[in-house]
Amino acid sequence: QVQLVESGGGVVQAGGSLRLSCAASGRTFSIYAMGWFRQGPGKEREFVAAITWSGGIANYADSVKGRFTISRDNAKNTVYLQMNSLKPEDTAVYYCAATQMWGTIGSLYRDSQYADWGQGTQVTVSS
Repeated sequence: QVQLVESGGGVVQAGGSLRLSCAASGRTFSIYAMGWFRQGPGKEREFVAAITWSGGIANYADSVKGRFTISRDNAKNTVYLQMNSLKPEDTAVYYCAATQMWGTIGSLYRDSQYADWGQGTQVTVSS
């Protein structure tokens, strides 16, 4: 089991930036990939970005490409989501998730791939 704690959320104006962090503990040696998902008001949870733990291969949702960057620091057991040029439609609760299951980078958009989830951190972008 992996325990995940997100931090870094807050309120920003459109065009601003935030960096989210996700600290992992427990059986971190078993992590294959980490992902970020979000759920906005009245919306279903959607994929944002994912990165493999060892190789650092990343994938992004089309809605955030060019604006968001996912990265990881294996020594600190931490994954980051740098969010730039934020838009009001980015307002959501952001969740990080970990999977111990091997898969292709293209499969990591599926939330069913992830067994461990953080509690979420609120991001609000004002217009």
